[in-house]
This record gives sequence, structure tokens and C-alpha cells, in this order.
Amino acid sequence: MRIAVTGSIATDHLMTFPGRFAEQILPDQLAHVSLSFLVDTLDIRHGGVAANIAYGLGLLGRRPVLVGAVGKDFDGYGQLLRAAGVDTDSVRVSDRQHTARFMCTTDEDGNQLASFYAGAMAEARDIDLGETAGRPGGIDLVLVGADDPEAMVRHTRVCRELGLRRAADPSQQLARLEGDSVRELVDGAELLFTNAYERALLLSKTGWTEQEVLARVGTWITTLGAKGCRIDTADRPGIESAAVPATDAADPTGGGDAFRAGFLAALASGLEVVDAARAGAVMATFALETVGPQSYEVTRDGVHERLVATYGPEAAVIAPALFDGAP
Repeated sequence: MRIAVTGSIATDHLMTFPGRFAEQILPDQLAHVSLSFLVDTLDIRHGGVAANIAYGLGLLGRRPVLVGAVGKDFDGYGQLLRAAGVDTDSVRVSDRQHTARFMCTTDEDGNQLASFYAGAMAEARDIDLGETAGRPGGIDLVLVGADDPEAMVRHTRVCRELGLRRAADPSQQLARLEGDSVRELVDGAELLFTNAYERALLLSKTGWTEQEVLARVGTWITTLGAKGCRIDTADRPGIESAAVPATDAADPTGGGDAFRAGFLAALASGLEVVDAARAGAVMATFALETVGPQSYEVTRDGVHERLVATYGPEAAVIAPALFDGAP
């Protein structure tokens, strides 16, 4: 299965605050918030949701196609992605803008305050996904991730026109998108990814009930952080899958993207959704144990050991499928 991942490609500026945001926020002053946090560390890393997901898929031998817009400062970043097994031939390079920037501060509870500068990402709306689909090898599945809002809608419409299987992953852009756009992105998707907060926001934006969403998508995957994830379909009760415990959680940035990479790679290997959720969970944990969303590495033995330790002998089938099932 050839997977195209559309969405943001960015440089991450990751900082840590040695305290709790909640202790600095005064409930009776919420209308006049003015806070500055003295941070202890600054790590500058490569990121962006599409690039993060593509990186994880590349580690598993999937040769994903990355689709997004960057600036001329992408050269070195692009070389690293290609070395990780990512096809960057469908990345648009802007003549005018810098690659997007993600600036995030994390407190000691793992809570995050972040800002995102779009930069070249605004030009993603000019990308013709049909051209990518027409390249040798084609596309079997498109993940429409957080991106320029017009680009997300355009990619969704092209998938519909060309009959391409689609995964909807609006994530951070749910706050920016209008209800009509959210409904268009969700309707007809084979897979829908959200976290717990995004799940509630999606329902609010669309005006749909959970059952109305499930009537429009194949499978709805909701990540629940340390509690794992929930898998919902219209024709059966929801399934909950536990997370893989982290030995030392260094940085939560990119954990959800790594989950998506593992989940999609597992489905591409022919595994069922429960095993796909477990594959996603182990990838997320490897990401959480490193600083930066594209710093982790995986091995077949390492994946196998963590899966069996968490889920028991029945999970022994996952690692061989992930690594040997790659085309």
C-alpha cells in the first residue's frame, strides 16, 4: 500500500518550563492573561505533522509520499527525510516564504502552550494532489492532515473525484476550520483520527452526534494519551486499547504522529485494527522517549519486546508484519 501524507512540514522550537502552567493561571484574571515563562531548555528540531507521520512510516519501510509546502531552507531537512525513507518529490518549495515554525513550551505535567507560524505552508493550497496520484506507483491511501485549511479541503475533494481512499486527520486545525469544512473533511473518510479533546471539538463544530459521525466514516480512532486509544465503528461497540508504558517520557511532541505512522503501517501490512492500535502505541512510546518528533529509531526486536511485554504473546504477530510486510 502506497501512502501519501499531506499536511504541515515545520521546524519545531521546543522548550521546557520547570513548573506547572495551571499554578500560574488565575481564574479571576482570565480576561486579562499576560504571562511569560522562563524556560530551562530549547531544542530546535524538524517537525510538522505530515513530516512526522511520514518519518515514522519511512522507519517501517513504507516509502511514504510527503505532500506539503516548504521554504528554500528545506534542503537539509529534506535530505534527512529522504535518508529515513520518505519520498519528497511532491513537496512544493516556496520562492518567498520560510518553512513553517512550531513554537511549543511543555510544563512538568506534560501540558503544552504552542504557537504555529504557517509561512510556506500557505502555498499548500496550490498543490495538485492529482499530479502526485498520477506519478509512477500511484497512491493507495491519502492521509489529509493538519495543513493550510484551503489545502485540506482541496485534497479532500481531489480524493473524492479520483476515488482515492482517505484518512481524515484535522487535529490542530479543528480550531481554525469552520463547521462546513470539518463536515466535508470527515464525510466519506475511511479513517478518522482525533485525540479526546479534538473529538469533542469535532462534534461541536459539525453539530453531529457520535453516531452521525460514525455513519459517515469507516473507523474513528481517538487517542487518549497514557490511557491508550479508542476505536469506534458504526456496526460494533467501541474497543479500547492500552498504551505501551514509557520508560522515561522525555517529550510528548510528535507522539500522536508516531501513533498514526504505526497504525497505518499495520493496516498496510494486513493487520486488524486492534493490532494496528498496538503498533501505533509502541511507535508513540518510542517517540515519547526522545526529544523531538523525528529523533527516535525503531528495530524489529525492540518493537517486538515492547509489544509482547505490554499485550502478551498474542502481540507477537505484529512486529514481523510491520517489518516484513513492507513492500
